[in-house]
Amino acid sequence: MGEYWSIGPFADWLRGVDKPHSGTGDEWKKWETEAKAKHPIRYWLVEEGLDYIQSAVMWAPNKLYSLKYYVVNRWVDQSNALVAHPKHIKPGQYMDLGYRMLHCMFDELVDFVEIETAYISFRWDEDKQKGMKWWQVGRWRTRTWRSPEDGIEHLKWQISLTDEEWLDDDKKHEAKPTSQAISAQEILDLYKWWTEIRPKRPDPYDVSGWSAHCEDQRKRGIGFMETDPLEDHDKTKAMLDQHRAIEAEYDREDTEMLIRLIKIRAHLWT
Repeated sequence: MGEYWSIGPFADWLRGVDKPHSGTGDEWKKWETEAKAKHPIRYWLVEEGLDYIQSAVMWAPNKLYSLKYYVVNRWVDQSNALVAHPKHIKPGQYMDLGYRMLHCMFDELVDFVEIETAYISFRWDEDKQKGMKWWQVGRWRTRTWRSPEDGIEHLKWQISLTDEEWLDDDKKHEAKPTSQAISAQEILDLYKWWTEIRPKRPDPYDVSGWSAHCEDQRKRGIGFMETDPLEDHDKTKAMLDQHRAIEAEYDREDTEMLIRLIKIRAHLWT
Protein backbone atom coordinates (compact mmCIF):
# COMPACT_ATOMS: atom_id res chain seq x y z
CA MET A 1 0.00 0.00 0.00
CA GLY A 2 1.10 3.53 -0.68
CA GLU A 3 1.12 6.48 1.67
CA TYR A 4 -2.67 6.72 1.32
CA TRP A 5 -4.38 3.45 2.13
CA SER A 6 -7.05 4.12 -0.49
CA ILE A 7 -4.38 3.88 -3.19
CA GLY A 8 -2.59 0.70 -4.19
CA PRO A 9 -3.16 -2.99 -5.04
CA PHE A 10 -4.97 -3.81 -1.77
CA ALA A 11 -7.36 -0.88 -2.23
CA ASP A 12 -8.04 -1.90 -5.84
CA TRP A 13 -8.78 -5.48 -4.69
CA LEU A 14 -11.10 -4.35 -1.90
CA ARG A 15 -12.87 -1.82 -4.13
CA GLY A 16 -13.28 -4.31 -6.96
CA VAL A 17 -12.27 -1.65 -9.48
CA ASP A 18 -8.74 -0.48 -10.27
CA LYS A 19 -8.08 3.20 -9.66
CA PRO A 20 -6.44 5.01 -12.59
CA HIS A 21 -3.04 6.62 -12.02
CA SER A 22 -4.04 9.82 -13.82
CA GLY A 23 -6.79 11.37 -15.89
CA THR A 24 -8.70 14.49 -16.78
CA GLY A 25 -11.48 15.88 -14.60
CA ASP A 26 -14.11 14.27 -16.81
CA GLU A 27 -12.27 10.93 -16.76
CA TRP A 28 -12.08 10.93 -12.96
CA LYS A 29 -15.79 11.79 -12.69
CA LYS A 30 -16.69 8.96 -15.08
CA TRP A 31 -14.55 6.47 -13.12
CA GLU A 32 -16.10 7.54 -9.81
CA THR A 33 -19.66 7.13 -11.16
CA GLU A 34 -18.92 3.68 -12.62
CA ALA A 35 -17.03 2.46 -9.53
CA LYS A 36 -19.86 3.51 -7.19
CA ALA A 37 -22.47 1.86 -9.41
CA LYS A 38 -20.55 -1.42 -9.64
CA HIS A 39 -19.71 -1.92 -5.95
CA PRO A 40 -21.24 0.89 -3.84
CA ILE A 41 -20.42 -0.63 -0.43
CA ARG A 42 -16.91 -1.69 -1.39
CA TYR A 43 -16.33 1.74 -2.93
CA TRP A 44 -17.32 3.42 0.37
CA LEU A 45 -15.10 1.06 2.38
CA VAL A 46 -12.05 2.08 0.36
CA GLU A 47 -12.66 5.74 -0.43
CA GLU A 48 -14.03 6.72 3.00
CA GLY A 49 -13.76 3.80 5.41
CA LEU A 50 -10.01 3.30 4.93
CA ASP A 51 -9.47 7.02 5.41
CA TYR A 52 -11.19 6.87 8.83
CA ILE A 53 -9.14 3.83 9.84
CA GLN A 54 -5.89 5.35 8.59
CA SER A 55 -6.58 8.59 10.45
CA ALA A 56 -7.07 6.68 13.69
CA VAL A 57 -4.07 4.37 13.27
CA MET A 58 -1.76 7.16 12.11
CA TRP A 59 -2.86 9.73 14.70
CA ALA A 60 0.25 9.36 16.88
CA PRO A 61 2.78 9.11 14.00
CA ASN A 62 1.19 12.14 12.34
CA LYS A 63 1.49 14.14 15.56
CA LEU A 64 5.16 13.18 15.82
CA TYR A 65 5.68 14.13 12.17
CA SER A 66 4.05 17.51 12.77
CA LEU A 67 6.37 18.05 15.74
CA LYS A 68 9.37 17.07 13.63
CA TYR A 69 8.25 19.47 10.90
CA TYR A 70 7.99 22.31 13.41
CA VAL A 71 11.45 21.61 14.82
CA VAL A 72 13.01 21.47 11.35
CA ASN A 73 11.23 24.65 10.24
CA ARG A 74 12.14 26.46 13.43
CA TRP A 75 15.77 25.51 13.99
CA VAL A 76 17.10 23.76 10.86
CA ASP A 77 15.54 25.27 7.74
CA GLN A 78 14.51 28.45 9.56
CA SER A 79 11.70 28.80 7.02
CA ASN A 80 10.33 31.82 8.88
CA ALA A 81 13.36 33.91 7.91
CA LEU A 82 15.88 34.70 5.18
CA VAL A 83 19.27 33.55 6.44
CA ALA A 84 22.71 34.35 5.05
CA HIS A 85 25.48 31.80 4.75
CA PRO A 86 28.06 32.09 7.56
CA LYS A 87 30.77 32.89 5.01
CA HIS A 88 28.90 36.11 4.19
CA ILE A 89 27.48 37.02 7.60
CA LYS A 90 28.82 35.19 10.63
CA PRO A 91 26.25 34.30 13.33
CA GLY A 92 26.13 37.14 15.84
CA GLN A 93 27.71 39.62 13.43
CA TYR A 94 25.81 42.83 12.70
CA MET A 95 25.24 43.95 9.13
CA ASP A 96 23.12 46.79 7.78
CA LEU A 97 19.77 45.88 6.24
CA GLY A 98 20.87 46.74 2.70
CA TYR A 99 23.75 44.27 2.95
CA ARG A 100 21.56 41.61 4.54
CA MET A 101 18.89 41.90 1.84
CA LEU A 102 21.31 41.04 -0.97
CA HIS A 103 23.22 38.27 0.78
CA CYS A 104 20.32 36.65 2.58
CA MET A 105 18.14 36.49 -0.51
CA PHE A 106 20.82 35.07 -2.79
CA ASP A 107 22.09 32.63 -0.17
CA GLU A 108 18.52 31.39 0.16
CA LEU A 109 18.44 30.97 -3.64
CA VAL A 110 21.53 28.79 -3.33
CA ASP A 111 19.76 26.66 -0.71
CA PHE A 112 16.71 26.46 -2.96
CA VAL A 113 18.81 25.08 -5.83
CA GLU A 114 21.22 22.89 -3.86
CA ILE A 115 18.76 21.50 -1.28
CA GLU A 116 15.13 21.78 -2.36
CA THR A 117 15.54 21.46 -6.13
CA ALA A 118 18.27 18.85 -5.72
CA TYR A 119 15.94 16.66 -3.66
CA ILE A 120 13.41 16.54 -6.51
CA SER A 121 16.02 15.14 -8.90
CA PHE A 122 16.46 11.95 -6.92
CA ARG A 123 13.44 11.58 -4.65
CA TRP A 124 12.18 8.80 -6.91
CA ASP A 125 15.64 7.53 -7.95
CA GLU A 126 16.50 4.49 -5.84
CA ASP A 127 20.06 4.31 -7.17
CA LYS A 128 20.77 7.87 -6.03
CA GLN A 129 19.26 7.16 -2.64
CA LYS A 130 21.59 4.26 -1.90
CA GLY A 131 23.85 5.06 1.00
CA MET A 132 21.66 7.93 2.21
CA LYS A 133 20.74 8.06 5.88
CA TRP A 134 17.15 7.74 7.14
CA TRP A 135 17.12 11.46 8.00
CA GLN A 136 18.17 12.44 4.46
CA VAL A 137 15.29 10.95 2.45
CA GLY A 138 11.63 10.20 2.88
CA ARG A 139 9.08 11.42 5.36
CA TRP A 140 11.52 12.10 8.20
CA ARG A 141 14.29 13.89 6.29
CA THR A 142 15.64 17.07 7.83
CA ARG A 143 16.99 18.61 4.59
CA THR A 144 20.42 19.26 6.08
CA TRP A 145 22.33 17.86 3.07
CA ARG A 146 22.96 19.63 -0.23
CA SER A 147 23.94 18.65 -3.77
CA PRO A 148 24.73 21.43 -6.27
CA GLU A 149 25.08 18.84 -9.04
CA ASP A 150 21.59 17.39 -8.52
CA GLY A 151 20.05 20.84 -8.26
CA ILE A 152 21.62 21.99 -11.52
CA GLU A 153 20.70 18.70 -13.20
CA HIS A 154 17.03 19.16 -12.36
CA LEU A 155 17.04 22.80 -13.49
CA LYS A 156 18.56 21.76 -16.83
CA TRP A 157 15.79 19.19 -17.22
CA GLN A 158 13.20 21.89 -16.60
CA ILE A 159 14.94 24.16 -19.11
CA SER A 160 14.53 21.46 -21.78
CA LEU A 161 10.72 21.45 -21.46
CA THR A 162 8.74 22.70 -24.46
CA ASP A 163 5.09 22.84 -25.53
CA GLU A 164 5.74 20.27 -28.26
CA GLU A 165 3.33 17.66 -26.85
CA TRP A 166 0.40 20.11 -27.18
CA LEU A 167 1.10 20.87 -30.83
CA ASP A 168 -0.11 19.06 -33.94
CA ASP A 169 2.51 16.99 -35.78
CA ASP A 170 2.92 19.63 -38.48
CA LYS A 171 3.50 22.31 -35.82
CA LYS A 172 5.97 20.50 -33.56
CA HIS A 173 8.91 22.28 -35.19
CA GLU A 174 7.47 25.50 -33.78
CA ALA A 175 7.71 24.25 -30.19
CA LYS A 176 8.76 26.89 -27.68
CA PRO A 177 10.08 26.67 -24.09
CA THR A 178 7.38 26.46 -21.45
CA SER A 179 7.03 29.10 -18.74
CA GLN A 180 8.60 26.57 -16.36
CA ALA A 181 11.61 26.26 -18.66
CA ILE A 182 12.01 30.03 -18.90
CA SER A 183 11.87 30.52 -15.12
CA ALA A 184 14.29 27.59 -14.57
CA GLN A 185 16.78 29.23 -16.92
CA GLU A 186 16.51 32.50 -14.98
CA ILE A 187 17.00 30.66 -11.68
CA LEU A 188 20.09 28.91 -13.04
CA ASP A 189 21.51 32.16 -14.44
CA LEU A 190 21.08 33.96 -11.12
CA TYR A 191 22.48 31.01 -9.19
CA LYS A 192 25.60 30.90 -11.36
CA TRP A 193 26.03 34.66 -11.15
CA TRP A 194 26.01 34.54 -7.36
CA THR A 195 28.16 31.41 -6.95
CA GLU A 196 30.59 31.72 -9.89
CA ILE A 197 30.63 35.16 -11.52
CA ARG A 198 30.21 37.61 -8.65
CA PRO A 199 32.89 36.05 -6.40
CA LYS A 200 35.43 36.54 -9.21
CA ARG A 201 34.85 40.29 -9.57
CA PRO A 202 38.19 42.09 -9.13
CA ASP A 203 38.68 44.15 -5.98
CA PRO A 204 38.09 47.84 -6.82
CA TYR A 205 41.06 48.80 -4.64
CA ASP A 206 43.33 46.50 -6.66
CA VAL A 207 41.99 47.51 -10.09
CA SER A 208 42.24 51.24 -9.36
CA GLY A 209 45.80 50.88 -8.08
CA TRP A 210 44.90 52.13 -4.61
CA SER A 211 46.04 48.92 -2.90
CA ALA A 212 49.46 49.16 -4.54
CA HIS A 213 49.65 52.86 -3.65
CA CYS A 214 48.92 52.19 0.03
CA GLU A 215 51.41 49.32 0.10
CA ASP A 216 54.08 51.58 -1.36
CA GLN A 217 53.40 54.18 1.33
CA ARG A 218 53.57 51.54 4.02
CA LYS A 219 56.95 50.34 2.78
CA ARG A 220 58.22 53.92 2.88
CA GLY A 221 57.03 54.27 6.46
CA ILE A 222 54.24 56.75 5.78
CA GLY A 223 51.26 56.33 8.10
CA PHE A 224 47.63 56.54 7.00
CA MET A 225 47.13 60.04 8.45
CA GLU A 226 50.57 61.35 7.45
CA THR A 227 51.35 63.50 4.41
CA ASP A 228 53.36 61.95 1.59
CA PRO A 229 55.73 64.61 0.17
CA LEU A 230 56.07 62.63 -3.07
CA GLU A 231 52.37 62.11 -3.62
CA ASP A 232 50.93 63.01 -7.04
CA HIS A 233 47.53 64.39 -6.05
CA ASP A 234 46.13 64.16 -9.58
CA LYS A 235 47.13 60.51 -9.76
CA THR A 236 45.66 59.85 -6.33
CA LYS A 237 42.40 61.51 -7.32
CA ALA A 238 42.26 59.46 -10.52
CA MET A 239 42.69 56.23 -8.56
CA LEU A 240 39.96 57.16 -6.09
CA ASP A 241 37.63 58.21 -8.91
CA GLN A 242 38.20 54.89 -10.65
CA HIS A 243 37.62 53.05 -7.40
CA ARG A 244 34.29 54.83 -6.86
CA ALA A 245 33.24 54.16 -10.47
CA ILE A 246 33.94 50.43 -10.12
CA GLU A 247 32.05 50.22 -6.84
CA ALA A 248 29.12 52.07 -8.41
CA GLU A 249 29.07 49.58 -11.31
CA TYR A 250 29.16 46.64 -8.89
CA ASP A 251 26.30 48.17 -6.92
CA ARG A 252 24.30 48.68 -10.11
CA GLU A 253 24.85 45.04 -11.08
CA ASP A 254 23.87 43.80 -7.60
CA THR A 255 20.66 45.84 -7.73
CA GLU A 256 19.81 44.57 -11.21
CA MET A 257 20.27 40.95 -10.18
CA LEU A 258 18.31 41.44 -6.97
CA ILE A 259 15.39 42.84 -8.98
CA ARG A 260 15.55 39.85 -11.33
CA LEU A 261 15.43 37.53 -8.33
CA ILE A 262 12.38 39.30 -6.92
CA LYS A 263 10.62 39.04 -10.29
CA ILE A 264 10.82 35.23 -10.27
CA ARG A 265 9.87 34.76 -6.62
CA ALA A 266 6.56 33.12 -7.65
CA HIS A 267 8.56 30.28 -9.26
CA LEU A 268 10.70 29.55 -6.20
CA TRP A 269 8.75 26.59 -4.84
CA THR A 270 9.03 22.82 -4.98
